[in-house]
Amino acid sequence: MPKPETVPGPAADARVLGIETSCDETAAAVVRGDGTILSSVVRSQIDEHRAYAGVVPEIAARAHQAHLAPTIRRALSEAGSRLGDLSGIAATGGPGLIGGVMVGTMTAKAMASVCDLPFLAINHLEAHALTARLVAAGTGEALTFPYLLLLVSGGHCQLVAVQGVGRYRRLGTTIDDAVGEAFDKTARILGLGYPGGPAVERLAADATAPERFPLPRPLLGRPGSDFSFSGLKTAVRQIVDRLPPGPIDRPVAADLAGAFQAAVGDILADRTAHALVGFDGRGDVSLVVAGGVAANRMLRSRLAAVASAAGARLIAPPPALCTDNAAMVAWAGLERLALGQADPLSFKPRPRWPLDPAAEPALGSVAGKAGAKA
Repeated sequence: MPKPETVPGPAADARVLGIETSCDETAAAVVRGDGTILSSVVRSQIDEHRAYAGVVPEIAARAHQAHLAPTIRRALSEAGSRLGDLSGIAATGGPGLIGGVMVGTMTAKAMASVCDLPFLAINHLEAHALTARLVAAGTGEALTFPYLLLLVSGGHCQLVAVQGVGRYRRLGTTIDDAVGEAFDKTARILGLGYPGGPAVERLAADATAPERFPLPRPLLGRPGSDFSFSGLKTAVRQIVDRLPPGPIDRPVAADLAGAFQAAVGDILADRTAHALVGFDGRGDVSLVVAGGVAANRMLRSRLAAVASAAGARLIAPPPALCTDNAAMVAWAGLERLALGQADPLSFKPRPRWPLDPAAEPALGSVAGKAGAKA
């Protein structure tokens, strides 16, 4: 059996400034090649979007434009770094809300040009995919390629074989809603507001009899590793529509949130187990879960059980590195610099940027759509 692939690691003393503006967090971070996060500043836009129960692209772009410069200054200050100390500047080049992505990439290009530094356009999904290697490097360990990635977020739900930096093979994807999207829509149905995922998780913790709401598990037990969440979300809506008019009683809402979260857990566990059966890990198999939904503690517990049953180990970054942040962008930049890679200043921001361009879109899939949050 082939040995796990080893690739050159970032130089220990290299420093990269990362910029993240793909959705509703304005973030900047400085990360060192040994995995030390020297600074990580995230300026949330929740207050700007709360009244709309979701992200408004135009408002997000204006907020990035207003807050990015002070966020970068703070990140450099907290890192004790000057621009001359940097080895490169990395920014999310897509996928995401194109207005925000443009703000970040144009800022990074300008800084790189003035300071004569390499510019690195980072695929936001790749930044999530490589975060586990950042965590491993920071603890003095190593996470070798290949490994299996479950990427779960507001705009994406994919199972991907991570074969190396820039080398990905998609094993499964959603054919309708992303899992984070299903959480957000369920939160709105239950009147929980925005952001929906954490609100559903908090409410589900108070469930006492979630089994009273039998919800569907789309594609459960079917061959392959694709996902479906649209029918689950619709079932929650139908249950709420049958309830008495007016606000939902909290015990009822808690049980319904618990039933929804349990159904999501079953779906993710089943699909991931299918992917692990045929995954060639070249020895010890690592299952990495990343993306905003990976911060959900119940889902982590379910995936840990799946990994254990398959003889694999589960690697889940800390919650702060699961949600959108610039430390993961800086690390992806360090990984690419170690391979001698950089991007021209002519790079064009991308609303769509699949990890595996050769993969056929799943029937009915909205994965990779413009404006997807990861």
